[in-house]
Amino acid sequence: MGDKYTDAQKKASIKYLKEKTDSIQIRVPKGTKDRWRVAATERGKSLNQFIAEAVEKEITE
Repeated sequence: MGDKYTDAQKKASIKYLKEKTDSIQIRVPKGTKDRWRVAATERGKSLNQFIAEAVEKEITE
């Protein structure tokens, strides 16, 4: 028997994301996302973490 995702949990998640995070969307040529995902996975990172760290590294150097 699986756990249920309640409405309260959903509301809490939405509230947290709205208050604590920003969201961006980028467009890249077809195939780029897959290449980036492979590179991220090889490094044990999520695609989001991989991109965020690459951008931070670029702007702090």
